[in-house]
Amino acid sequence: MIAKWFALVAVLGTGVVYGTDAFCAMVQRPALARVDDRALLAVMGNIHRYGDRRMPVPGVLGLVAAAISAVLAAVAGHGVPAAAAGVAVVLLVVWLVVYLRVSAPINRQLTAAVDQPAPSTDARTLQHNWDRVITIRAVLQGLAVTALCTALLT
Repeated sequence: MIAKWFALVAVLGTGVVYGTDAFCAMVQRPALARVDDRALLAVMGNIHRYGDRRMPVPGVLGLVAAAISAVLAAVAGHGVPAAAAGVAVVLLVVWLVVYLRVSAPINRQLTAAVDQPAPSTDARTLQHNWDRVITIRAVLQGLAVTALCTALLT
């Protein structure tokens, strides 16, 4: 039963990140394609200023709770929930690698550039590179939420 509680906490934490990534893939990406470069930089630099400070909390909560759920379910001999939570952990770690290698460096560049009076950053190219992985990130998070729900329901 405790493993299921951790799976529930993992769904809630991961769901925050999944919802954010899904919104960015479906709404933010096409909307930003229609604004000028200065507006793009101002919006995304400030979004990442706050997002990179606040989003780790639900992300870490989701990953840690998923791992605890997997371990507790395995110890209790509940194979399907343990495997489902384990799959979620793998998906979340892959997401984290994509985020750290691609998205986070771009986030830092946009955040630093937004404070410059005459930014020399090519915000459009940075955003294009960030957009390249947002659908992958959303899919990974969505699959992780699905795996965690499977752990809850089995």
